Amino acid sequence: MHAPSLTAPNPDAAANAAELAAGLKDAFRTHPAGIALITAQTPAGPVGLTASSVASVGLDPAALAFSVTRATGSAGGLLQASSYLVHLLDEPQLGIAQQFAVTGGERFTEEQGWEYLESGEPFLPGTRAALRCRTLQSVGVGASTLVVAEVLDVRLGAPAAPLIYRDRAFHALGSAL
Repeated sequence: MHAPSLTAPNPDAAANAAELAAGLKDAFRTHPAGIALITAQTPAGPVGLTASSVASVGLDPAALAFSVTRATGSAGGLLQASSYLVHLLDEPQLGIAQQFAVTGGERFTEEQGWEYLESGEPFLPGTRAALRCRTLQSVGVGASTLVVAEVLDVRLGAPAAPLIYRDRAFHALGSAL
């Protein structure tokens, strides 16, 4: 009896992969996720993007994780930066989250209220929290990159109604009970 070849073409593999990807999208589409804005200073100027993939990883060392879907543009700049800020967003930052979520959106304008930390990263005052980080590890996963980052500094602000992403739209949650 022959063991099946690991390289034998499977005509159903592409259909199964597409079905699995569609199912994963559907499963997470209605799973709410917090919204963050990740910013860095690069030689070409400031870069930033809206992310719904930020999660706490551990406390010793203090670490978080996030993913980006390409290694070009803002994501590429973040992946190359020696440090960056992960801003946790609330309802007052809805407009900025929307601007940074689309290619070509207005970014780092005076009206948005940006400042720069002494370490050089673009900082958005008024957010719930801004976590200064550096990459510990990054792993390519298909077209995405998973980043595990050490938290170097935490700047806490006043919390407001949390901003989440669910079913392809931003939503503000009411205050906690």
